[in-house]
Amino acid sequence: MIYFQRGSKNTALSPQDLKDALFTALDKIGPRKRVIAVPPDYTRYHSKAGELTTYAYDFYKENLTDILPALGTHSPMTDEQIDHMFPRVPKDLFRIHDWRNEIVTLGVVPGSYISEITDGRIDYDWPAQVNKLLNEGGHDLILSIGQVVPHEVIGMANYNKNIFVGTGGSEGINKSHFIGAAYGMERIMGRANNPVRRVLNYASEQFASHLPIIYVQTVIGRDEAGNLVPRGIFIGDDEEVFELAADLSIKVNFEMVDEPLKKVVVYLDPSEFKSTWLGNKSIYRTRMALADGGELIVLAPGLKEFGEDKTIDQLIRKYGYFGTPATLKATEENKELRENLGAAAHLIHGSSEDRFSITYCPGHLSKEEIESVNFKYADLKEMTKKYNPEKLKDGKNIMPDGEEIFYISNPAVGLWAHKDRFKD
Repeated sequence: MIYFQRGSKNTALSPQDLKDALFTALDKIGPRKRVIAVPPDYTRYHSKAGELTTYAYDFYKENLTDILPALGTHSPMTDEQIDHMFPRVPKDLFRIHDWRNEIVTLGVVPGSYISEITDGRIDYDWPAQVNKLLNEGGHDLILSIGQVVPHEVIGMANYNKNIFVGTGGSEGINKSHFIGAAYGMERIMGRANNPVRRVLNYASEQFASHLPIIYVQTVIGRDEAGNLVPRGIFIGDDEEVFELAADLSIKVNFEMVDEPLKKVVVYLDPSEFKSTWLGNKSIYRTRMALADGGELIVLAPGLKEFGEDKTIDQLIRKYGYFGTPATLKATEENKELRENLGAAAHLIHGSSEDRFSITYCPGHLSKEEIESVNFKYADLKEMTKKYNPEKLKDGKNIMPDGEEIFYISNPAVGLWAHKDRFKD
């Protein structure tokens, strides 16, 4: 059922619009005594989920008993991040998702079904795992809040991904990531209907119908001045509300470039991107737009690590971004990768498959560290002087020396492709 929907390519929602939308939907839902909110973490700061969670607290007050940021495998939020993203919300409401231990398995999607929808590429069972607080916390409303945007693992982010991946367990997260990587990122990104989503939908229908989940989903785009603005908000309890948001997101967040791009420069906000685990969105989101032999330059002043998790960081350092064949071979030969399929999938996503070069300009990692994982290195100060984010505009730029580049100020809010690479 849809409780509220509003949005278009040209809509610009104010904070009051978002608050009114949420309050209208919650009034329709009716009184609740024990509510848990599941927003994204700080890596999705621009989703407006922080504001919406704050409004939910204003609405429910003491009946909002828990807030569980959907960390997935990300690092727990700091007090400073919580203060910035969730103003006025008491810190004692926040819980930390322990994706390795505090989970429960609701059911298992059979490998026979997964084999059928992946053209036989994957045939293992998939556990539908969630944080045990969602299943055992006695809540009469689970408010899943987030942004629908093109995504490398599941085609379009949010909806039940926020539950099964954002609050999922090690096995479920790892296996879901690997399904998408094995099936092919170019066949998934920007598509609401794909094998990974179908696995999660199966789990929702078969194993999670008892969970009182309402989805609050935003679509964020850029205005003519380049500012991020909410283009839509969709609130409901089933797949239809996700499909409405996904349809708008494709109109707002997807750009089909006229010609393959020879040089792309991406800036990573240091408050959001501190690892290549997140920063490689600069690769995921542009890979289908870059020309063969092209160059991707990543300005990453906050980059200090590869993985958000110590184990994942070590695996990335050990195996590097060497492309699909090398990663599949390493996975077959090494138990530690087989036990961390999410890391293996990430190594595939973060490679250019030797089609174009990737140059990282990190704020903290050394030249040796960057080159050890199969990226090129360039000095951040020198490259920022040459490609100054304060002077560039999103899209095509002609530099003083005549060089043409394509600039992206935040890779997390879009998807760029050329028709020759956007596969059916």
